[in-house]
Amino acid sequence: MTIEVRVPQLPESVADATLVAWHKKPGDPVQRDENLVDLETDKVVLEVPAPTAGVIRELKVDNGATVTSGQVLAILEEGAVAAAAPKKEAPQPRAAPSAPKAEKLSPSVRRMVEENKLDARQIAGSGRDGRITKSDVVDHLGQQATAPAAKQPMTAPTVARAVTPGSRADRRVPMTRLRARIAERMVQAQAAQALLTSFNEVDLKAVQDLRARYKERFEKAHGVRLGLMSFFVKASVEALKRFPVVNASVDGDDIVYHEFFDIGVAVSTDRGLMVPVLRDADQMSFAQIERSVAEYAGKAREGTIKLEELTGGTFSITNGGVFGSLMSTPIVNSPQSAILGMHKIQDRPMVADGQVVVRPMMYLALTYDHRIIDGREAVQFLVAIKDCLEDPARMVVGV
Repeated sequence: MTIEVRVPQLPESVADATLVAWHKKPGDPVQRDENLVDLETDKVVLEVPAPTAGVIRELKVDNGATVTSGQVLAILEEGAVAAAAPKKEAPQPRAAPSAPKAEKLSPSVRRMVEENKLDARQIAGSGRDGRITKSDVVDHLGQQATAPAAKQPMTAPTVARAVTPGSRADRRVPMTRLRARIAERMVQAQAAQALLTSFNEVDLKAVQDLRARYKERFEKAHGVRLGLMSFFVKASVEALKRFPVVNASVDGDDIVYHEFFDIGVAVSTDRGLMVPVLRDADQMSFAQIERSVAEYAGKAREGTIKLEELTGGTFSITNGGVFGSLMSTPIVNSPQSAILGMHKIQDRPMVADGQVVVRPMMYLALTYDHRIIDGREAVQFLVAIKDCLEDPARMVVGV
């Protein structure tokens, strides 16, 4: 019996998707739930699994094509793989490619490996559980470029390539759907909102002392390390409660005050910036926040995060400090009205009680929509976060 493999139902906010790469060709046997093809939307990469075991008889759509919900992608003949597969002398040639590590490749990494005709078994993985990351592929390609015998072309759009000294060539590559969507949203935010950024600084000694005191017991009790993000999420929630307009959004001529706290935490991935959302962050413990952030970050980088985990949000936090940024002006994630920027922690001389002391300092930035948030509220919001972080007990007793 033949079965049609179709594009899964896309979320309401997603009109179509791009077919990134087929992992099977006509005549190939497949197992039930084996990934057949990657579809890229504006936010996530979707994997389309085989609905049953069988053999691929026909591919209806080529790589790079735009597809919509319910569209037929391929024809699958249901049945025993061994009996239905095309008869050949021996199945040994199918074991030659990069199958041993295929399950460890995220969609974006798999795409780079296939486009550059690489053998994943020859690439050393530096990710968790030996996973191959995009950087591992780039490093492998760089090693090939320096070897006399290795002259494979590099066709992946985002891969760094060796530059011949004196060359003045240009290379044009299309944006990925995610990068194009990010660009569109950033331009929209700048054009539609009156963005302004205010700054402050925070002494993180109390937070660092607290983490050092309880990190081992915390990790033993909850199975996750006590990081900085949980403190910043908790401090942000406390500040949002005091200044509800920062948690609001503009809808036409109305201001919509959200009486819940869905905090987006920006995550950098190979495909671009993603912002998973912590729903009802005010009801989450420190351990729940740390566990959720780690889980979302892993799923975003592996390309398995769901669209619903990226949508919504009433306020966002981004941490440029992990890349060494000392100060920046983050752009609001529209239709939200504000975003908090964290930066690099740096020891600086500060005056405390008339004495010059060295303290771990961080600059904070709040970019906000000046149409509904006044400078007074923005500054007081940052001061509220500063107070919570410099005296974490405030977040426990609620003062």
